[in-house]
Order: sequence, then C-alpha cells, then structure tokens
Amino acid sequence: MGARRHTGTEEQTHLLQRACTALGDHGDESALPTLWDALPSIAVVGGQSSGKSSVLESIVGKDFLPRGSGIVTRRPLVLQLHRIDEGREYAEFGHLPRKRFTDFAAVRKEISDETDRETGRSKAISIVPIYLSIYSPNVVNLTLIDLPGLTKVAVEGQPESIVQDIDNMVRSYIEKPNSIILAISPANQDLATSDAIKISREVDPKGERTFGVITKIELMDKGTDAVDILEGRAYKLQFPWIGVVNRSQQDINKNVDMIAARRREREYFSQTPEYKHLAHRMGSEHLGKVLSKHLETVIKSRIPGLQSLINKTIFELESELSRLGKPIATDVGGKLYMIMEICRVFDGIFKEHLDGSRPGGDKIYNVFDNQLPAALKRLQFDKHLAMENVRKLITEADGYQPHLIAPEQGYRRLIETALITIKGPAESAVDAVHGILKELAHKSISEASELKQYPSLRVDVGNAAVESLDRMRDESKRAIIQLVEMEYSYLTVDFFRKLPQDVEKGGNPTHSIFDRYNDSYLRRIGSTVLSYVNMVCGSLRNSIPKSIVYCQVREAKRSLLDHFFTELGKKEGRQLGTLLDEDPAIMQRRVSLAKRLELYRAAQ
Repeated sequence: MGARRHTGTEEQTHLLQRACTALGDHGDESALPTLWDALPSIAVVGGQSSGKSSVLESIVGKDFLPRGSGIVTRRPLVLQLHRIDEGREYAEFGHLPRKRFTDFAAVRKEISDETDRETGRSKAISIVPIYLSIYSPNVVNLTLIDLPGLTKVAVEGQPESIVQDIDNMVRSYIEKPNSIILAISPANQDLATSDAIKISREVDPKGERTFGVITKIELMDKGTDAVDILEGRAYKLQFPWIGVVNRSQQDINKNVDMIAARRREREYFSQTPEYKHLAHRMGSEHLGKVLSKHLETVIKSRIPGLQSLINKTIFELESELSRLGKPIATDVGGKLYMIMEICRVFDGIFKEHLDGSRPGGDKIYNVFDNQLPAALKRLQFDKHLAMENVRKLITEADGYQPHLIAPEQGYRRLIETALITIKGPAESAVDAVHGILKELAHKSISEASELKQYPSLRVDVGNAAVESLDRMRDESKRAIIQLVEMEYSYLTVDFFRKLPQDVEKGGNPTHSIFDRYNDSYLRRIGSTVLSYVNMVCGSLRNSIPKSIVYCQVREAKRSLLDHFFTELGKKEGRQLGTLLDEDPAIMQRRVSLAKRLELYRAAQ
C-alpha cells in the first residue's frame, strides 16, 4: 500500500510538472513565483564527452539524443519520462503538441532541428529549453534536465564567451535549492579535474543534493579500478556513487539495442571481481530507480510548502486578473453590452460623488452658500440708487412730460437697471457648478478601473460627459436669465400698495412740478426701489440654486451619457471594436495569467 502511495505522489508531481510544461509555466521572468521553480528537478551535469548522453539514453532505454564531436547539446533539454503499463513507446515535444513520434531517430533529428531554429546553424547556445516527453513501459517516472556539456575551450565557429555562457547556464539550474544534481564524471580521468564535481562542489559543498555517476569504468587502464570512488573514499557524497557501463562506439555503430546493453552492463558488474560486491547498486537501471525514489521522497517533504505556494499564488493571480478586468466580447451585442456596463460603472461613481458617498459634491453647496451671496453683495445696489443716479434715471424716463403723480416709468427703469446686474453673479454660479461637475466627471473616469483598460473608450466617455455637461450648462444659463428677466418684467404690485401713502403724491397744486425732483423726494424713491430690489434679490438668491440644481445637477445624474448611448446604438461591430482597443500587452498578460490560474487550480 505504502509503495503504491509513493508512486501516486511521484505521479502527481509528474502531472504537475507536465502541467507546468504544457502551460509554459517554467520559471519565466514574471513577478510571481512559479510552480516549476518550487518543484524539485534533476539537472544532468558533465564535461563534454563524459558520457552524459549515453547515461540518459541508458535510463530511457532508447537512442534519441544527437551525437557528434564538440558541443552537441546547445539548449537545455527538459526530459519527462512517463511510465505506461503497456503499448508502444512514443515521444512528444512541447513545441509540437499532439504530434506523436514512434521513431526515435526522428526524435533525434527534431532535437537538432529545433536547436538550430533557436540558435541558427551557428555553434552558439541558447537558454530556451526544449521540452520532450517519453512514454514507455521501460522507464520510471522521472524528470531530467540535460544541460550543455561543460568545456574549457571554445572550438572553431564558437564565440569566445561560450565557456562562460555554458558555465552560467548550468549554474542557473543547479544553484536552485530545489535542484538535484546528477554529476557525471568519466573514470578514465582524474576525479580532481572533473568538471561536474568541480561545479557541483561550488553550489553544494556538503554534497547533500548531488548524485555522483562514474562512466567509462571498462576503459580504465589495466591494473586500476574505480572502487575507491564508488565506495566514497575518493570524494564523499551523501548518496552512494553509482557506476555505469555505456555502450561502446562499436555497439552504437552496430545498433546494439538498449535492452541487450543493459543486460551486458549487469553482467560486467556481477562478473568483474573488483565490482562484484557493489553489483547490486550499479548500472543505469539502478540509477533510474534511485533517482525516481529520491525525487519522490523530496517531493513528499515539500508538499506542505507547495500547497501554501499554490494557495498564495491562486490568490495573487485572481487579484491581478480582477484588476485587469474581463476579456473583450467578440459579437456586436456582447461588445455593446460590455461598453454599456463599463459606462454604468463610471456613471455610478459619478453619482456617488454628487450624493456624498464619495467626496466632491459638497463643493456645489459651497457655490450656493458662499460664492453666490458674496457676488450678490458686491453688486452694491445702494450705490446704484444714489441720489444722482435716481435723479438722472427718473428725469430720463419722464422725457418731455414730467410725471404727474408717481414716477411710474422711473421706478421701472431704476428696478430694471438694478436687477439686470444680478445676471452676472447668476451666470458665474452656473459656470462654477459646471466646472465642479466636469472635475467630478474626470475624477470618476480615473476611478473607474474598467475604463483604464480601454484608452479609446475612456477618451470617448470623457468627451461625451463634457459635451453633455456643456449642453446642461447652456440650458441652465437660459433658465436663470429667464428668472431674472421675469422679475423685472412684472413688478410685485402688493409691495407698492403697502408703502405708506404720501400726501404730496396727491399732487398739491401749490408745489411747482419741479419740486418733485427735490432731494428728499428722490431719496424716498431711492430707498423704496432699494428695498424692492433687496426683496427680489433675496428671493433670487434662493431660486437661482434651485434652477441650477434642476438644470445641471439633477440632469447630470439622470442623463449624463444618454446622448452617448443613443450614438452607440448606431455603431457597427468594427466601430465598437475600436472603442475596446485594449493594450495588447494587457490582453497577453490576461491570457497567460488565466493559463497559470488554470494550472494552479489543477495543482490545488
């Protein structure tokens, strides 16, 4: 039961790694931590011609890697082995989804071709991995990363920097604390000079995550053996060293198959006196099993950490996706609905500013409570109704025929000229409220996160709101000018009826007509007009705000985007599409985030 559960853990991780690969989540430069980085992986490290490729082919049991002199592996190869119970072996590449390779010579050719596609036909290297999955009954579940062979000198056709470039690439994989290092060294070379041991010692000095593999044991000079290394005396690692015997060049030329080669390898260790006692833990088959088992153990210990990483990342991905907003609909109806919905969000924010749940609406009250009264006070009607002005206007109004009883025309002219001046402060109040509404509209646009996604729609909505507010302002000005004109078009008769009656008004014949223009008489007219104008001004001070709210604030709340919506209904799909001109980078980001969210939810 335990063993089966182990396999389940291993298979789950394998599925995770496969999902990572399928969705392109393998340690990209995104700010979010990637699941791939958190999963343990085995990096295969060795000098050129250390027999690295042969070891991998032995584990897989197939010839599938390019061969040749110089640097053959020029891109990392992420090799995912999947054990299947029965059926024919096949391979699949990440860059060719759904294409199955059953001919492994074609796999080798595709690895070469895909390397050239990335690097050109030069001998340069590239850090972009190739993803290859192999399904076979003869493999264990395992993920290995084959890295370019370490070298000390650049060969012809390679840039001088290649030695350092390969070193940097290998380090970038083996420095990760989750990385398990498979260090391959040939037995016919001094271990002290082994490239694989040298670099793994630097990143893993205690040998806690390094597996040592010795190749080419059968090629050692007569009288020498690798027992000291294999028993851990030459260089101690936490895990036992494993020796392998790869096929010779002659075997490869003769197409000796892997199954026969594995049998021959087992025979070599069990029949060679020096290695007999170690035979049970030697050979590429044993190596595959050890690595698979170790990978499973490491993964089991990481599960709690992986779970919290997955949960945290899901939360971060969901937050960013909601910040980026919904993807664009494709049909006309969907686009129209989407635009209307986004506009309604903006409209809702605008109303909240006016109603007080967001700041800004209070500025309008300030116009009515401070700005308008102060402007009316500055009109100084008493100066307008000073003696000289009253005399001038009354005599002008009388014309060639002085008034007989009361200066009716004079009164009208005095009142009209005083009240006309109220238009200025009234229009200023309209403009002030218009300015505040425009400012709140712009503020609401910047607060509507949905509009940030679509620059063209944002501009159009902004323009439509301003045009709408301009129309409301013009209507409001017409209304308040009407209010003022109504006041001087018809005077309140009752006001004049209630004035104390003047004996002189009866027209005493003893007085000369021109005495009617004496100072006390004119002063009285001035004060009567002043109190009438103040009464009207007090009433306008209340009705101007009402008119402004009715024509501007109420209308803006009711129908700010009505005209825009009418025009929208006339547009075709293509025109609607130009309004939803999302930044391509955002679209791309949303797609990749959604993919990763899918992966992490599956992982969860």
